[in-house]
Amino acid sequence: MKLAFIGIGNVGYALANNFQIKGHEIIIAHDDEKSDSAVKAQEKNPAFGVLPIQEAIEASDVVFLATPFKLNEEILSPLDFKGKTLIDCTNPIGPGISHGLESKISGSEKVQEWAKGAKVVKAFTIYGFENLENPGFPNQDVKPVMLIAGDDSKSKVLVHSLNTQLGFETLDVGDLSLSLHLEHMTLLWVKMVRKNGHHPNFTWAYLER
Repeated sequence: MKLAFIGIGNVGYALANNFQIKGHEIIIAHDDEKSDSAVKAQEKNPAFGVLPIQEAIEASDVVFLATPFKLNEEILSPLDFKGKTLIDCTNPIGPGISHGLESKISGSEKVQEWAKGAKVVKAFTIYGFENLENPGFPNQDVKPVMLIAGDDSKSKVLVHSLNTQLGFETLDVGDLSLSLHLEHMTLLWVKMVRKNGHHPNFTWAYLER
């Protein structure tokens, strides 16, 4: 598939690089092909292409959003996603590692509001980039789980397939409003690792009986 990435920092690059290794075509969606982020990403993986954001959306099968959340409204509002799946990898983080929208609404619901014509699925947010860069946990009896949320069932099936390719088990928690709770899981992970010094090389798992 052709996968477009709006945002190619730590999270975006980790996902894009792994998916390129799996055989997908990666398009960096950026209106300035000479931007620092695009140039640095292509230096690390020359197989990445670059297109202006709207052109990248139109050329891709799936779009990933991996930007700082505060930029999302400005970036997304002028765009038309034309029914494409938009995977929201962003989190609204406020002062003191709090929820940036005061837990009144999820960031993904705001992304859905701003991204005209998109089918938004929340995914790849409950861990830091380290576990997207290297999702493998050898010699374990269970796979790491990736929790997802969204309103469109076909888009969630597609995200499930991408998760599987990276080595994650998928747990669909429900509609897009439940992204709020996934964002709180992210805050827990970030506080543990970035603030309290826990090592980043751990994930959640889903056990069932």
